[in-house]
Amino acid sequence: MATAVFRIYDLSLDRSLSSRNAHLAREQAIAVDDLLEYNSFAPVGHEGGPYCLNLALADARLALQITTEQGVHVGRHHLSLTSLRRLFKDYFLICESYNDALTRPNPQRLAAIDRGRRAIHDDASELLRERLASTVAVDKNTARRLFSLLYALIADRYPSSVPKAPQPGLRKLCTGSGMGIDICMEASRAERPR
Repeated sequence: MATAVFRIYDLSLDRSLSSRNAHLAREQAIAVDDLLEYNSFAPVGHEGGPYCLNLALADARLALQITTEQGVHVGRHHLSLTSLRRLFKDYFLICESYNDALTRPNPQRLAAIDRGRRAIHDDASELLRERLASTVAVDKNTARRLFSLLYALIADRYPSSVPKAPQPGLRKLCTGSGMGIDICMEASRAERPR
């Protein structure tokens, strides 16, 4: 007997979520790849997947459409982004602080800012898990990756949160990361268990 598979094997984004900002589009692609590579995704009351997840945005709500790999409808969840707005803003601000700190590298300051970023990311992922619990169970790491994806998807919806494009001179200071959300996302990838 085959073991049930509780994971997302494919993720599609509605045109409502596509970005015209090339930097954000790249970050969205990275976030999608990270989520697909490592995830635990178990729709409530379903025997197993793998699953396809379609994301769309309508009226400040994220619509999650879940189907099996054969296209059979499994569930739908509408997630209000209003509850995450403060955390999106805080996350953006902490990433900006990190970027600013890179211009005057101080290991202790960078470490403190990174701890703050992780705390915000943890709070946001826990809230996301709670908001999704009626429809789908996700583990902590999947919720973190899903938050990173949501942040990349909505960043240009809030004009003050659009990250700057990477600046080549600063790339070397942060060991391969760029400017803006990719710094935080790079740190998130480094935190995950392999």
